[in-house]
Amino acid sequence: MMSRLTLLFPLWALLASLVAFYFPVFFTDMKNWIVPLLMLVMLGMGFALRWQDFQGVLRLKKAVSLGVLIQFTVMPLAAFVLARLFGLSDDLTIGMMLVGATAGGTASNVMTYLANGNVALSVSMTLVSTLTAVVALPFLTWLYLGQTVEVPVSAMMGNLVQLIVVPVVLGMLLGHVLSGKLSFLDKVFPIFSMMAIVLIVAIVVALNHSNLSGLAISLIVVIMLHNVIGLGSAYFISRRLGYDTVISRTLAIEVGMQNSGLSVALALQYFSALSALPGALFSVWHNLSGALFASYWQYRRDKV
Repeated sequence: MMSRLTLLFPLWALLASLVAFYFPVFFTDMKNWIVPLLMLVMLGMGFALRWQDFQGVLRLKKAVSLGVLIQFTVMPLAAFVLARLFGLSDDLTIGMMLVGATAGGTASNVMTYLANGNVALSVSMTLVSTLTAVVALPFLTWLYLGQTVEVPVSAMMGNLVQLIVVPVVLGMLLGHVLSGKLSFLDKVFPIFSMMAIVLIVAIVVALNHSNLSGLAISLIVVIMLHNVIGLGSAYFISRRLGYDTVISRTLAIEVGMQNSGLSVALALQYFSALSALPGALFSVWHNLSGALFASYWQYRRDKV
């Protein structure tokens, strides 16, 4: 029963998006729920992790480096080329570049968990890509656009520690202390994680209702293609280099799901409200595509 519920993850996310779009008033007041929900999900993921998992990541340094390399080469290049190819305005092109040049988002860790990927590797990649973005994001926006952006380093690091490091470490500690007493969470937690992400998607859609109402089809296509290029390039490049499907799907999710929240914040601070639109739309779409990707791998696992 639970397996069927999680396999229908994309359907729940889509239905929640539609409800939130037509009835945003029910979800806009839940804005402050997003961070606690993510922290609870990360806490639960910590229960399933062991210190040995991160020791294993040390043997995957090349995989981490590969993922970060794809993230800061393919994603910004794809954003720039797609924006020019579809004739987006300068403001929207700036917004696309901010999305393409940013780090992996925290939701990628949850999607990796739901897709039966390597969660420790995903968390490690998020940490490394966030640190890399401190230097890479300003450089890439200058390289492609001739614009300089000041990255809020302390805010990024604080957000990273709050949303990922603290809950995961706390979950691992609780899992170690209460070893054997939390086995029921293995069945319950995937359902909770799915429901949390579905609710977060609905809240994000509701908060962006006014932006989504007047979207041009060209921007929607660019956002979707950009995300798919990230997922596809990371997966197929890593597979070609000999990595198994678990590592490859982890890299795909990490590269394809960007920290769109940071791109929105930077766009509003340094450019215009219009340039924040790609990041806002990406935050909706990458959760839907991530749900579809995770559901596919759950189906593959159950079939096997």
